[in-house]
Amino acid sequence: ALDAALPFLTMDLLLSLLMVTALISVTQGFYVPGVAPQDFSEGQKIEVRAIKMTSSHTQLPYEYYSMDLCRPDTVLEYSSQNLGQIIRGERIVNTPYSVEMGRNVHCKVLCSDKTWDEKKSKDAGYRIESEYFVHLIMDNLPCATMFTVPESGSSQYEPGYRLGYATNGKNYIYNHLKFNLKYHKDEDRGTYRVVGFLIEAKSVDKSGLTINEDGTCKIDSNGPQEVKQVGETNLHFTYEVEWHQSDVKWASRWDVYLEMAD
Repeated sequence: ALDAALPFLTMDLLLSLLMVTALISVTQGFYVPGVAPQDFSEGQKIEVRAIKMTSSHTQLPYEYYSMDLCRPDTVLEYSSQNLGQIIRGERIVNTPYSVEMGRNVHCKVLCSDKTWDEKKSKDAGYRIESEYFVHLIMDNLPCATMFTVPESGSSQYEPGYRLGYATNGKNYIYNHLKFNLKYHKDEDRGTYRVVGFLIEAKSVDKSGLTINEDGTCKIDSNGPQEVKQVGETNLHFTYEVEWHQSDVKWASRWDVYLEMAD
């Protein structure tokens, strides 16, 4: 009986070896994020890319530019950087955010005088009401949002940032982002590594923003930007960048994400 089973055992073993070999050959062609650290010099540009929009209420993800958001001057470059992103159907794409290592930006215009017609406004309103989150990535590190738990007063984190919020039957979009970034500096080599990517999102009405000729801006009012459900919505998109030195080393930069409940 054992002799009769040997050909089948040999065939099973051969198939298993072939599968392992195939997986190894496939994964060698993809970069696993977080494995190879990248060093930056002061002032070096770091690309901010978008992954997708997700909601726990609908379970239906959207591609970032499925909404009429600010686009870069260059062509859109889509990519998937590892096997897991390909399996999940994530289409990582470039954005017009300009971030340089260690350089703070007080207020900068991403794009101005954008007009959404009624259809685009209603689509944005639906996603806001469905509590969609926007997911960005920088140096293979996804963005996160910090919030305070009312009961305990402790700080926790959630992946991405909310597209907007709904209150009193109206929808408001977060059109101003503050990038709170952290770096760890190698004093011996004089290089920097990204170890934190947090976002504070605000809603700023178009009338409360002063735009200068050089593309910088000033927020005069904290009034929110409403996304109208009837007629057009006119709005600006802005952002700011604030860097902080951190004792967290590159190998521990994922600790915040591993502690998330989601």
